[in-house]
Amino acid sequence: MNINNKTILVTGGGSGIGLEIAKQLLAKGNKVIITGRTEEKLKKATETLNGVHYIATDVNNAGDVAKLEKYLSDNFGGLDILINNAGQASYYKLDEDSDIAAKAAAEIQTNYLAIINLNEKLLPLLKASKEAAIVNVSSIAAFVPNSGIPTYSASKAALHSYSQSLRYVLGKTTAVKVFELMPPLVNTEFSSAIGGANGIPPAEVADSLVEAFENDIYEIHTGKTAAIYELSRTKPEDAFYAMNQARGN
Repeated sequence: MNINNKTILVTGGGSGIGLEIAKQLLAKGNKVIITGRTEEKLKKATETLNGVHYIATDVNNAGDVAKLEKYLSDNFGGLDILINNAGQASYYKLDEDSDIAAKAAAEIQTNYLAIINLNEKLLPLLKASKEAAIVNVSSIAAFVPNSGIPTYSASKAALHSYSQSLRYVLGKTTAVKVFELMPPLVNTEFSSAIGGANGIPPAEVADSLVEAFENDIYEIHTGKTAAIYELSRTKPEDAFYAMNQARGN
């Protein structure tokens, strides 16, 4: 897939993985728009990335999503690539902590339902492009859950299943390609509570996405995700142990 001279939207683009993806795609001569809930963080990102555009958006807010759709149409005339990177995670113990159902509902809403909604709302713009793509950022936990982030893991497993169905359906009738980016633990502020300092750098994740675009690799097993995926197929018990023993979960 060609990734030059595209109009690209990155949700959760003010920091971490989203910011690094925006940086690399901007360097390839694309028009890049980043969104996120915190305008201050987005403004700071624009100081780092000269030429990037931003609009403050809560992907869980219907009004914000409608404004985002209008902003893209009015200012850019459409959209070529949508990267669903915004996410939410809670670290807790299933047998000790409280308000687990509320935490789970927030994760399912942001990591799964909001993505489905945004894809639906922006799909007409993507269909109008000669070559378009949707990227759903899921996780290594989509294959094997980590018991310290149990409902986050479940939300990413749901996103993985949905991404497969979306790829199949859009591949039959449109020019919209569906990629799924599946990183392991990444060293970002987002993952600090679950040992993110031991994770891979965001640049490695962005590198793997760029390579996947250029080679039409639709399911992107970044870093240790590749090994966990293979282990989950051949020895699922060992894969579960590998995902959970390191942090004593």
